[in-house]
Amino acid sequence: MMPNNTHGPTQAAPAADAAAAAPLTPSERPPASTYDVALLDLDGVVYSGSQAIPGAVDALAAAREAGLRLAFVTNNASRSPSAIAEHLSGLGVATTSADVVTSAQAAATLIASRFPAGSAVLVAGSNALRLAVRERGLRPVSLAGDHPVAVVQGYAPDMNYGLLAEAGVAVRDGAFYVATNSDSTLPTPRGPQPGNGSLLQVIITATGTRPVVAGKPETPLHAEAVTRTGARHPLIVGDRLDTDIEGAVRGGTDSMLVLTGVTSPRDAVLAPVGRRPTYIAAGLGGLLDRQPALGHWQGDETTHGVGRDASLADQVDGRAPVAFRYGGWRARLPGGSEPIELTGHGAWIDGLRVLCAIAWSAGQISGVMADPALAVLGRPS
Repeated sequence: MMPNNTHGPTQAAPAADAAAAAPLTPSERPPASTYDVALLDLDGVVYSGSQAIPGAVDALAAAREAGLRLAFVTNNASRSPSAIAEHLSGLGVATTSADVVTSAQAAATLIASRFPAGSAVLVAGSNALRLAVRERGLRPVSLAGDHPVAVVQGYAPDMNYGLLAEAGVAVRDGAFYVATNSDSTLPTPRGPQPGNGSLLQVIITATGTRPVVAGKPETPLHAEAVTRTGARHPLIVGDRLDTDIEGAVRGGTDSMLVLTGVTSPRDAVLAPVGRRPTYIAAGLGGLLDRQPALGHWQGDETTHGVGRDASLADQVDGRAPVAFRYGGWRARLPGGSEPIELTGHGAWIDGLRVLCAIAWSAGQISGVMADPALAVLGRPS
């Protein structure tokens, strides 16, 4: 089970309850000096394809210098920890296989917690997944006739029908069904292509059985990372609201959304309750930045220090604030379905933070209400 950080996000309330929605958490110290371990997603956070995200290598080096330990946590079950560590080290991020936690390992751990050592497990996936199963003391097999106690399915580029058919027979016969992750697509240089979540539908459709999922946003993968690292106060860092951030919220762990991958600024502003990060940063350099408190005002009255746990009902003389300000930017929500008004200047990421704060404090807003302010903010530079 994930640690429940006392100052971190509370369990999300229904979006209709505006008083339960909360803006970003302030931090007077950089996250690299506040948390003991960063649980970092990889693609879209540290690298994109074979290349490092600009600034990521230097930011991680500085975070380590500040005392933050790094663990790399990925839904990708097709590559072994040693292969990922070699990739990272080649980019300039010194990494060993012990620093890498994959959904293949989390899935194998989940099965090993239910069945004795030596149990047969049908592996529908890559050699890296077979290795993870073997390392947990289980026996990987490929045929339903071997009477596996479980089936574990993960993405592999050479997945064939015969193996899927064997997995389907085993699941139909009662084998415990586990998926490394349920990502419907995976990023490639040619754009998104079918991921493990899409391939799962073959067996789900054929058997009527849905798998237990080990990867993000389910909690086993992050729990495995916490156990492996001994983290007492972890920070989850990722670029996806629907896996990294939702997984953090489910586990009661603080999180940082970086905008170097899948999630767009518009996605962040419109994020529903349950997918809202503790912090937002342009990239991994955010690990080294303070997150000053937002200010808000009503008329000429200004109050500072609004945190994630402050409710709309008690922030300003018992009345809901009509605006937030942050780093030279001001955002105002006139009321009803009127669009957010954004004015000011300064760092682009500060403008996005104030937009997220006012949108989230309103409970849930529409894209029509957010788009004019996003147009004023413009594109990141």
